[in-house]
Amino acid sequence: MTGNIAIFWPMIVQAFLTLGIYGLVFNRRKAAVKAGEANFGTFRVPTNEPAKSAAAVRNLSNQYELPVLFYVVCLSLYVTNGADWLAVVLAWIFVVLRLVHAYVHLGSNDLRLRIPVFFGGVIAVFLLWVILAIHIAKGSILSAVGGPF
Repeated sequence: MTGNIAIFWPMIVQAFLTLGIYGLVFNRRKAAVKAGEANFGTFRVPTNEPAKSAAAVRNLSNQYELPVLFYVVCLSLYVTNGADWLAVVLAWIFVVLRLVHAYVHLGSNDLRLRIPVFFGGVIAVFLLWVILAIHIAKGSILSAVGGPF
């Protein structure tokens, strides 16, 4: 039995977001060099990186923190056939919140907006892990009594 492949679409969008931010980092660093705000050596150990490119680099790092838990839980839900409609909806909620978070972080960087959006993503990933735990627990109980998983 195969899992619900719909769980892969939010993962694909999240991956494209991360890849897009790589391009943004490159463009912002290139612009900083052209504007005379930095030279190529500035980026070797970017302790004095201009604010715009530093924000892009920090956002890129963000794409490898919480999203790692997102990718793992989505793959786990798929493999265990637990990617039901609720899991897919929560995965989309997470990705939309990550898109909003990146937009705010790379734009106004207003913490009053960014923090609640970030924690909304944390809650979405937490709920995905709860769904996985419940799904695994149900499977364990059914296996123990001889039912199908």
